[in-house]
Amino acid sequence: MLNERSLSVSQECAECPIRHRAVCARCETDELERLEEIKYYRKFEAGQTVIWSGDRMDFVGSVVSGIATLTQTMEDGRTQMVGLLLPSDFVGRPGRANAAYDVVATTDLVMCCFRKSPFEKLMSETPHIAQRLLEMTLDELDAAREWMLVLGRKTAREKIASLLSIIARRDASINMTTKHGNIVFDLPLTREAMADYLGLTLETVSRQISALRKDGVIELEGKRHVTVPDMSRLLEEAGDDADGGVFA
Repeated sequence: MLNERSLSVSQECAECPIRHRAVCARCETDELERLEEIKYYRKFEAGQTVIWSGDRMDFVGSVVSGIATLTQTMEDGRTQMVGLLLPSDFVGRPGRANAAYDVVATTDLVMCCFRKSPFEKLMSETPHIAQRLLEMTLDELDAAREWMLVLGRKTAREKIASLLSIIARRDASINMTTKHGNIVFDLPLTREAMADYLGLTLETVSRQISALRKDGVIELEGKRHVTVPDMSRLLEEAGDDADGGVFA
């Protein structure tokens, strides 16, 4: 079940920073009113577990702000981070009773949650919600396939650049900016967590971040405040296509 230590917060839909990317992005006014009836906001502190793998999941929802991790635990106790939940990402799966992964807040996290049963009913009656969720699911599938390439074929430098570009592009998309000009964000993961996620050693992560900074690909203030002066160059370092306009 949802972690009992979570704290209720208030958020107006009109002021929601992920409105243009969330599952409700295509909803008409009457559809939003129906969603309003079944939604609630929750806040989790950094390090707090949102839900444990195997627990009954009576809600679904979107990350409004902050970052969470998806972690899989094996029978012998070994764990592997298998995904990141960034702002506008959807949590939970309609039609599935239990959580498939541990979801843990990496930073302070705000989620827009919907009671699961009413949401599933609304999906069957509201094409805009079902259609948008399908789009988000397909985007997630594409991202998972791309991540297989990152982990399987890219060099350590390309892996670090890829992770930084994913976070930078999402930040640009949420703020509806283009790749022109600086992109500034706070890295949500420690270097230890980055090493775990990327299948690298801590020393390799630190060395490659330092190299990217030295080469001017990124600017670093402290350990986590990152500035990307030229997004096209970061994408090139990641081995990705630097073409395109607004980030998706």
